[in-house]
Amino acid sequence: MQLRPTLLALVLLLPTLLLLLLLCAAPVFADDTRRSGAEFISPSTRAMQRDDTLNPAMLAVGDGKLLWQRKAGRSDTSCAGCHGDAALSMRGVAARYPAFDAHTNAAINLGQRINACRVRHQQAEPLRFETEALLGIESYVALQSRAMPLAPPPDARLQAAVQRGQQLFSQRIGQLNLSCAQCHDANWGRRLGGATIPQGHALAYPVYRLEWQGMGSLQRRLRNCMSGVRADVPPPNAQELVDLEAYLATRAAGMRMEAPGVRP
Repeated sequence: MQLRPTLLALVLLLPTLLLLLLLCAAPVFADDTRRSGAEFISPSTRAMQRDDTLNPAMLAVGDGKLLWQRKAGRSDTSCAGCHGDAALSMRGVAARYPAFDAHTNAAINLGQRINACRVRHQQAEPLRFETEALLGIESYVALQSRAMPLAPPPDARLQAAVQRGQQLFSQRIGQLNLSCAQCHDANWGRRLGGATIPQGHALAYPVYRLEWQGMGSLQRRLRNCMSGVRADVPPPNAQELVDLEAYLATRAAGMRMEAPGVRP
């Protein structure tokens, strides 16, 4: 059976029409101006982050893997005893934190979830904030979400926390009377104290900072910034800090996770 000339022409033009449709749709996906903090660091530091044999944060990952398998507490069980292989059970988990916790009726971050599991299920003491042990487990869990899009839970119970975090992000604080937004929204890409101001997307935490010569959490960085503008610094895991983390996750939703990262 022979095709009619008009139908034949349409068939021949179909690849071109599909290409035009794709080109027309491209701007919908190209207007995202958000940029990872990795784009604002030196090529050598970026290369260090990309190569696991050079990335010093991978030492923390190794420690975290050992702790994942180590039994603890009165229940004499390990993280692996409940969750099995982290490469399977923890895939995408870090990308969904902070999340709402029904026990505390508040948003909690990944470190708080790890400690809640230790207390409730392992019947063990919580790991102290910013210790190598807690950062190690966090880093090991976060590694399982590397290159995945940040995906804050679509949980209505989180909205109040996100709104409070957004307000804190925009609020001027400290003797210098500055807000997070003034640096990371209004002046990103400019220089401050010899360093380029990033957009402030928390994609690489826990992170190894060359300045610290060690690992640190997102909260450590937030508290450093608050101290830098000479503001009152909330204690670790204060709810306003977790709320700010929740807003930052929403602000960076869809961007690819890089944890554990390296920064100057």
